[in-house]
Amino acid sequence: MDQHKKNLIREFKAKPLTGGICKTTNQKNGRYLLEAVVNPQGSKNRFTFAQMTGTSLGFRLQKDWETFGGDAFTFEILEEITQKETQTEAEFREELELLGELWAEKFDPDLSY
Repeated sequence: MDQHKKNLIREFKAKPLTGGICKTTNQKNGRYLLEAVVNPQGSKNRFTFAQMTGTSLGFRLQKDWETFGGDAFTFEILEEITQKETQTEAEFREELELLGELWAEKFDPDLSY
């Protein structure tokens, strides 16, 4: 492997993680899926791809996705955070999960997928 590729890999691994709280909402029945994810932009891209191709995002949404179609769903990133220099990946993921729990308190749990 040449030095340029090694430098790119090293730079990529050195980048702090980005996480976020994402909400996928079924506009037909008000049900939602709230997720704490690393790389929320990647989740948004997967959602857009699923809408374009007609494929479901996962088993929790599968039945409603098939019933109402992908266009019945919206995706939003509610909050984003970046890993602090002093945090390990495990600590960052734990913080992200706690943030997800705080966001979950704001929504009706009976409507959650």
